[in-house]
Amino acid sequence: MKGPASREQLAALIARDIPEGSVVNLGIGAPTLVADYIPADLEIILHTENGLLGMGPAPTPDRIDPDLVNAGKQPVTERPGSSFFHHADSFAMMRGGHIDLCVLGAFQVSEHGDLANWSTGEVDSVPAVGGAMDLARGAKRVYVLTDLFTKTGASKLVSACSYPLTAAACVSRVYTDYGVFDVTDGGLRVRQTFGATTKELEALIGLQLLD
Repeated sequence: MKGPASREQLAALIARDIPEGSVVNLGIGAPTLVADYIPADLEIILHTENGLLGMGPAPTPDRIDPDLVNAGKQPVTERPGSSFFHHADSFAMMRGGHIDLCVLGAFQVSEHGDLANWSTGEVDSVPAVGGAMDLARGAKRVYVLTDLFTKTGASKLVSACSYPLTAAACVSRVYTDYGVFDVTDGGLRVRQTFGATTKELEALIGLQLLD
């Protein structure tokens, strides 16, 4: 894959990396794209915090059901065997450790796996925690899908988060447009890069990366 990678390419990559049999929650925003790339022949069960287990890909325009939406109010489809339940039951699944993996967006991720994705802390910002804290702490694994840099060029991978934390030491892997990184005890390990070398990325983000 040439870089930088698109969000659609990263969503397809994440979909291929999800172990079969997993129950997966997709966060609001770019992570919802992953649903469109889940192989139809694999049993990967998508969970939504508003009460659906067995979510399918986005519908074609002629199949939109206004009553069938994900947590971001986007229209979705249901796969065979899907079920619906109360919002509180959905959060019980999240908090009770029943979600194998979640994919979330981020404002910042530290090299230790700390996640900041609900508020920039600025006076005019609108905090939007949703179920992120419950997922970040309750899911067995947390993947992040985000751009590596902000619109002003600042790295979202940092030595320590300056924004309010969603959860500490919760992120397992980060998928960005310039590379995929695993969070290890020794720091961020590069799984693959897109359009840049590890050394170039080190210079851009100001962190030492492990090969």
